Amino acid sequence: MKSKMNIKSIFIMAIISLASLLFINISLAANTGVINVEVANLRETADAESTILEQISLNQEVEILGEEGDWYQVTYNRITGYVSKELVTVNSNPETTTNENNQANETTTEENNQTNTNVTEENTVSTENVEEIETGKEYKISENTKLKLIPSINATDVIELKTDETVTVTEIMNGWACVETQTTKGWLRKDKLKKDEPVEENTQEIQQEQQEPVQETPIKTQYVNSSSVNVRQEANTSSTIVTTITLNTEVQVYSEENGWSKVKVNAVEGYISSSLLSNTKQETSRSQTTSRKTSSTKANTSKKTTTATTNVPASGNGSAIVATAKQYLGYNYVYGGSSPSTGFDCSGFTSYVFKQHGISLSRTAAGQYGNGVAVSRSNLQPGDLVMFGKSSITHVAIYIGGGQIIHASTPSTGVRIDSLSTGYYNNNYYGARRIL
Repeated sequence: MKSKMNIKSIFIMAIISLASLLFINISLAANTGVINVEVANLRETADAESTILEQISLNQEVEILGEEGDWYQVTYNRITGYVSKELVTVNSNPETTTNENNQANETTTEENNQTNTNVTEENTVSTENVEEIETGKEYKISENTKLKLIPSINATDVIELKTDETVTVTEIMNGWACVETQTTKGWLRKDKLKKDEPVEENTQEIQQEQQEPVQETPIKTQYVNSSSVNVRQEANTSSTIVTTITLNTEVQVYSEENGWSKVKVNAVEGYISSSLLSNTKQETSRSQTTSRKTSSTKANTSKKTTTATTNVPASGNGSAIVATAKQYLGYNYVYGGSSPSTGFDCSGFTSYVFKQHGISLSRTAAGQYGNGVAVSRSNLQPGDLVMFGKSSITHVAIYIGGGQIIHASTPSTGVRIDSLSTGYYNNNYYGARRIL
């Protein structure tokens, strides 16, 4: 009899133990929760000043191991730590759908954000009125902003990005975008980005305008009033002499400033002192005519000598091209610009530099890809043109050697030198042409 009671007791205890285990398993199955704010800090101990072990994003699920005051002990990504209870919505039913969780989270997020001392309003990034941002595409910075190490307003700053600086988006998470610059990578809010319009050649119409620049109209016709007059490259007496002309030579005057006239004569443009020009031809005697012919002969000889000594050879001299390009470091970037006085865009800069050496290039970056001959990246030499773009050419620069290029970059940086082996210029290399 006693033996039968012992067996019965053991059986009852076994049933109780099994029921306890079942209850524990059900309890544990329900012992999960989801984060109800954009970013929650997983801390080493139940203390707001404790070390942050990980940052957990909105709607991520955590396993709740226990409670300690106002904190839950949880496990996330195999890391155990503590999260403020206010930042976690506990799943009371393991079968609760994700949609129901999201609805519950939406009703409590605003209240939790107001009481949570670890997450500020700035952590929540509004996506209203923010244009669609896509990975793999380039955008410009809409205003000066700090690049963050992780997608959180309280995260460590990596670097400050300037307005209109170009970045490439590599990843998107909630209201944040991971971007890559020429030198580094980090996170910023999506509303700090705007579309990166191509610097040039956006449409066929723009290409047409660039290829057919507006022609200047002369303001008047005048005549040389001295026996021999130098036409100079710039409006000063120390500038290079382009050509020399004689008495009564007709010139087209385009502008007048500070005692100098911008003129065109025999398809040559330059500057002449305004005092050496008159509205009518000068009367001459036979002796003056003879003297003028002699002066003209001397002038032509002088012109040939000057041209031979001042012009840079038009071939085989890439270092001269580079030297000329470097003279304009720091000059302004201006869309459609092609001279030092107005500023340069990328193809305007390259065409101007080569023009100083007697070489004409197409006006656009894509057009310049048809000039010269193709050259491999491994065989680049100073003076070669280098083109950039994803599926089409959108930018051009001059290779200066040592893995570097010089180019009219952006409105915020102007003409500058950059590395060809890192960042945007390495990733978007399109090809190169040897002009010389």
